[in-house]
Amino acid sequence: MKSRMLAGVSAIVLAIIGAVLIVTYAQGADQRAMKDMDPTDVLVVTKAVPAGSSLDVVRASVAVQQVPATAVSKTALKNLDDAAGKVAAVDLVPGEQLLKERLVDPADVKTSGSVKVPAGLQEVTFELEPKKVVGGRLEAGDHVGIALNFTAGADKTKAGDPTTQLTIRKALVTAVQRAPQPSATAKPTDGTNPQDTTLPQGSFMVTVAVNDIDAAKIIYSSNNGDLWLTKEPLDAQDNGPFIARKDNVYK
Repeated sequence: MKSRMLAGVSAIVLAIIGAVLIVTYAQGADQRAMKDMDPTDVLVVTKAVPAGSSLDVVRASVAVQQVPATAVSKTALKNLDDAAGKVAAVDLVPGEQLLKERLVDPADVKTSGSVKVPAGLQEVTFELEPKKVVGGRLEAGDHVGIALNFTAGADKTKAGDPTTQLTIRKALVTAVQRAPQPSATAKPTDGTNPQDTTLPQGSFMVTVAVNDIDAAKIIYSSNNGDLWLTKEPLDAQDNGPFIARKDNVYK
């Protein structure tokens, strides 16, 4: 009986030793293979970074990783020592090497995309806070609905009531500009990343392509009322004009 137990224990111990040896050999093989490829330390993006993000945001979203020398880009950065004051020129995608040309002076950050203006239309730009621009989730090429809002007494059709109407439908966004985000002054002590919870700040400059009449409506409303955008794809339902007032919003 004892001999069987000893044999069983010995078999288990040998199996564990064998597994450890296999794992160790595999790890060693990976290290030997990497060594043969002349590994080089470069900065690799580990978390998505929006264009215009500050250097602090970029720093928190990259890590030094070893990459085979043959796969290293000529302009790949190994550190951020010479990047003071720079911001992300474009959206940075996880897995890509951080290239020198991806970091530029804030003044050199371009608008988000470039879209050709359809024939017969013209561009008009207005400035809004993030909550009125679908939380800032707009890009050139999107289509938006533009609601015109007026305070009490501004709408002569129903004196005394504020009004809202989604007046301009499926307008093409040709450009979106956003000021670089301010860097966090302090890091949370609970280990969370502030970029996961920080709400958009600052303002957005949105440019749309519309006809001359709609351009006049946007300009007038910007000066005398307020604008609010919806992200409205071309296949979104359109139930016709509706002026929202206090006496009909509950119907």
